[in-house]
Amino acid sequence: MKLVLSIVNTDDAHRVSSALTKNGFQVTKLSTTGGFLRSGNVTFLTGVEDGKVKKVIQIIKDKSNKRLKTVPAPVSNVGDSAQLCSAIPFKVNVGGAIVFVLNVEDFQKL
Repeated sequence: MKLVLSIVNTDDAHRVSSALTKNGFQVTKLSTTGGFLRSGNVTFLTGVEDGKVKKVIQIIKDKSNKRLKTVPAPVSNVGDSAQLCSAIPFKVNVGGAIVFVLNVEDFQKL
């Protein structure tokens, strides 16, 4: 048995969750926050048999889309004062998913 732990952008979370449950996978959702953009994510925990891991990953891949997002310029601490690094907002890639597959030594549904 495996635990598929996936971190998905909030904008894609409903599509991922719906597709996983529609395909018979049980999912636990946790609201999380990313470190770089400090924006919302959803972390999914899905316990699956070894042979179904590829199917879960494919669903997550199909339903989490990468896209460009314009974000404000970061603030940098220089000495005792905060200064803008750049006055121009910049674009970053958001979306997609980060997926970890972990071995499960024991599973019990109580």
